[in-house]
Amino acid sequence: MKTINLRETKTFDDKAFKRFLLHDSPYFRILNFNLKAGQIFPVHSHPTDGQVSIHVIDGKGEFLGEKSLAIPAEAGDILVSEINEPHGVKAETDMRILVTIAPPF
Repeated sequence: MKTINLRETKTFDDKAFKRFLLHDSPYFRILNFNLKAGQIFPVHSHPTDGQVSIHVIDGKGEFLGEKSLAIPAEAGDILVSEINEPHGVKAETDMRILVTIAPPF
């Protein structure tokens, strides 16, 4: 059994979003990204099968997708998509997201 303290990763950088690998196994990967207001986690996709979830744990912004798709997102919202579908995040306020990838690649 393992516990993870997200309070320890509550740091931001004015120049680029912060990335923390919280868990990595053959079954899934969990990452924490912290974005300052205005920063973007670029829209991207991965050429593999699997799913990704993006859980907003603090802040407000938008989930981004292909063709200028933007879905409002705030603390408590979760986006779930295929890993090969374009996905990204834009922070309106300082924003913390928890990303789960299954299976990891």
